[in-house]
Amino acid sequence: MSENGNEPWEYSLHIPKDLRAVTISRRTLRLILTMHGLIGLVDVAELMAAELVSNAVRHTKGPAALRVRWSPPGTLRIGAWDADPEPPEPPAPFGRGEEWESGRGLALVRACADVWGWQPLTREGDRGKYVWCELAALLKSA
Repeated sequence: MSENGNEPWEYSLHIPKDLRAVTISRRTLRLILTMHGLIGLVDVAELMAAELVSNAVRHTKGPAALRVRWSPPGTLRIGAWDADPEPPEPPAPFGRGEEWESGRGLALVRACADVWGWQPLTREGDRGKYVWCELAALLKSA
């Protein structure tokens, strides 16, 4: 764990409406978590970020943002803001067949995160929403 493991931190990445933003967000998140000594959370966190950012980029008309926040003693919050104020579709249970092709993003988030949710949020004058999830980290003592 990094020396600042007991200190809160937050990063925000403003992203355009561009599908390349999903990969950029995943790689940025990997770097952030690695530099903060949270490599054990990288795989699940990348999946969560990719799903949230993908939804923001694919299903809205405006810009988006990824926010990553660490709250001691061990909570990582990953969220995506987008310019659409409409609530996200509730996650459907996993099924077979065509359901895997679309609509699985929030179902994956619900299945992998400790908790998730959404809230209305205005950013730089644009009304929108913030969809987030949290992962609990089990930190080893130094």
